Amino acid sequence: MRKIIAGLFISLDGVVEAPDQWHFPYFNDEMGAAVDATFGTADTLLFGRKTYDSFAGAWPEREAAGGEDAAFAKVLGDARKIVLSNRKLEFTWRNSEQLEGDLVDAVTALKNEPGGNIALSGSVSVVRQLLAAGLLDELHLLVHPIAVRKGMRLFDEGETTIPLRLISSETFQTGVLNLVYAPAESGNATYDDAKAHLSQPEQ
Repeated sequence: MRKIIAGLFISLDGVVEAPDQWHFPYFNDEMGAAVDATFGTADTLLFGRKTYDSFAGAWPEREAAGGEDAAFAKVLGDARKIVLSNRKLEFTWRNSEQLEGDLVDAVTALKNEPGGNIALSGSVSVVRQLLAAGLLDELHLLVHPIAVRKGMRLFDEGETTIPLRLISSETFQTGVLNLVYAPAESGNATYDDAKAHLSQPEQ
């Protein structure tokens, strides 16, 4: 079965909205390699409509311009791009299509198709839905050492907890943390032990 991997730029206080306004001072070769690693194993990309519009408005032009990021722009252009939206969409960026039918059923079928990994960049609403449905396999967070203090956060308020387990961690020279998580089911011994420990009263 194919994996679904989500990659997000996130601030220290959990903000994921408008990273173009606070992210770039922390970008270096280490971060570029981490982003390339996420997309390098993927041949299919999932998008929410707003994130897709942002990508489609920039990357085709960068590919055509032939600059230093043209190779990465071609990778994005060549990938199969699937957009989640409640309204009918028309596309000009090649290899783009709209997800048809129920999200859970359609994404489950997509995971069962042959192929490489399926990646998301941004698209917070989609990440939330996939986490809630148990369809997200890995969550890659590039945690920036800045408190943005306004904007959409990755996790909204709700009644249901979302336990995660840390797969790997790395600290970049800029102070950015590269954290990779996978879902940890309630009932997992490690999760339950940690929860019990945290609930113990102070001695």
